[in-house]
Amino acid sequence: MPRIAEARPPAEPSSPEQHARQSRILRAAAHMGAEKGLERVQMHEVARAAGVAIGTLYRYFPSKTHLFTAVMADLIDRFDESLPEPRPGTSPEDAVGDVLVSASRRLLRNPALATAMLQSANAAGATAVADAVRIDTTFRGIILRVLGIGEPTEQDVTLVRLLLQCWYGVLQSSLNGRASLAGTEGDIRLACRLLLAPRSNAARS
Repeated sequence: MPRIAEARPPAEPSSPEQHARQSRILRAAAHMGAEKGLERVQMHEVARAAGVAIGTLYRYFPSKTHLFTAVMADLIDRFDESLPEPRPGTSPEDAVGDVLVSASRRLLRNPALATAMLQSANAAGATAVADAVRIDTTFRGIILRVLGIGEPTEQDVTLVRLLLQCWYGVLQSSLNGRASLAGTEGDIRLACRLLLAPRSNAARS
């Protein structure tokens, strides 16, 4: 399990050059994570591959937990930007199922990187690793948007949180070899139908 090395908050890039530097770091980490897995990735190797000093890397990402949580947050941001419109005639809960299945396929393409990101995100405390909150907030926004809920109730937010927790667990089972791809996708779709049935804008019989 990755550890958070320092309590100090990471620096935030402010200039175009700093944003470009941070992007290089994230790309280098994603490449190494996919190739080596979390435990074998060394921070000094990431810095070298990104063309930055090791002090610069630690200023933005004080630990591998910060680094790979940020890699996951960046991946989800890009996934959100490329999300297609739901298929015509698809129910809202099945449209969410399509979204989570698509995200799962993208993650499971690189099992070692997916494991590194999920382990890091699960280990990240909200007060210490801001990107953990960013992941939750972005995915909650995606699901609520697909459901067509503009003003969620407290129950809506709870249902989405439970669905995401279920999704993480199903993904982990797949990565551990305890579920087939077909079984994983079937579980995700069933979870969407069951957990989202009591949402505020669901049709009432």
